Amino acid sequence: MVLANDLRTEDESPATAQLYIELWVSLASLLRSYTAAHGLNGNKQATVELGEEKIVVRHADDWLELNRNGAEITWTREDGTTGTLSFTQHGRLRGETDEEEMDMAAERWARELML
Repeated sequence: MVLANDLRTEDESPATAQLYIELWVSLASLLRSYTAAHGLNGNKQATVELGEEKIVVRHADDWLELNRNGAEITWTREDGTTGTLSFTQHGRLRGETDEEEMDMAAERWARELML
């Protein structure tokens, strides 16, 4: 359950909620950087839209949408594939079976989008 006028769940402290907000902004920044880097050789650009609960990255017909609720992130791609991740308090992204650094996930998504 999300508390009114707040993006934290009932069991999160304000400091923990703020940490997830900072990680969210960092993830958007990483996506901007990596899509820009992948677009340099082909003179291509992607757009990255950041909101409190949503990040959308678009390049041509390809897109990635990330939605956040506290530490939980649901991602969707243009082909209908979806998944769920969560931020760890150490700045990593945890999936159902593995955990990876946030910058590695952002680089992978950027590479897939910019092909």
